[in-house]
Amino acid sequence: MKSISLLPFLPARTTFLWLLAGTLAFSCKKSAPEAAKPVQYKGPLLETTNVLTLYSDSAKLQIRYTAPLEQQFENGDQLYSKGVKVEFYDKSGKQVVNTLTGKYARFDKVKNLYTMRGDVRVRNVEKQQRMYTEELFYDKQRSIVYTDSAMFAQLVTPTDSLTGYGLNYNMTTGHYKFMKPTGVFIVEKSVGTP
Repeated sequence: MKSISLLPFLPARTTFLWLLAGTLAFSCKKSAPEAAKPVQYKGPLLETTNVLTLYSDSAKLQIRYTAPLEQQFENGDQLYSKGVKVEFYDKSGKQVVNTLTGKYARFDKVKNLYTMRGDVRVRNVEKQQRMYTEELFYDKQRSIVYTDSAMFAQLVTPTDSLTGYGLNYNMTTGHYKFMKPTGVFIVEKSVGTP
């Protein structure tokens, strides 16, 4: 019987096996994990339910607002996604002179402006005026509410029901102005006009 020696082939096979194992190890090696990117949270920092906030000046109530949910954000903005009701009091702090309600509101701290949407209603108790619209802006500094010039609004007084687009309304004086009035309304004659 003839015997064959494997010794001459061993180094070549060993080299081949090492190359094969190295290739497999290199191809199966997972890349080093990248540093995880930090996730920046943009949601509310604080949520409060059944909110009742009172603003006073010289121990006299000025503003009272209630909301089912208030969310406060890092930049100072506030969100009232379930609606809000705001009551404004007279100088004595005892009687409500204006109310402002909406199904949604957002306070922009940078602009110091409230945006209210969804069945927004303003009521001036003293002057018996009511305003209805779907979106308005409330400027707390100037005590005015106004709509965009393309937003429809209705103002009801004891004698008239006025409609139009782009309403500015001063909550202190009760004066209002439509940018584009529509509908029928009464114009009183002034004295001395024929």
